[in-house]
Amino acid sequence: TDAEREMIQNHIVATINMLESLPFPKHLRNIPQIAGAHHERLDGKGYPNGLLSEEIPLQGRMLALADIFEALTASDRPYRTPVPLSKALTIMGYMIKEGHLDPELFRLFIDRQLYSGYAEKYLTPEQIDAVDPESIPGYSDA
Repeated sequence: TDAEREMIQNHIVATINMLESLPFPKHLRNIPQIAGAHHERLDGKGYPNGLLSEEIPLQGRMLALADIFEALTASDRPYRTPVPLSKALTIMGYMIKEGHLDPELFRLFIDRQLYSGYAEKYLTPEQIDAVDPESIPGYSDA
């Protein structure tokens, strides 16, 4: 429902408010904005601020990519069955095509196999399958 969606989205505002109350050193003072941007989308349809592409801090775009990958593959989510590695990357590829995630960061994530260390440490053996970058939607568009 709309009320449930609003409640879920409010966790970002609570996160920003909590982090802004902490005395970060000068070089880390943008942490609240970075954490608060991980649900923004490049197409401006994210939350809490509806930021567009370059308005989203690079670190926030990186965090969004990591957050979605972890959410798709995590075994501790009661509302979702974890998906295999190749399916997680395929879903993220569709999210690239829909304007949700940064395509250049996604291509780097794939090209450098940045997912592999996480997969080896946190995924079950059944989840770790072959990844064919050329079959991932959005990969060649990046």
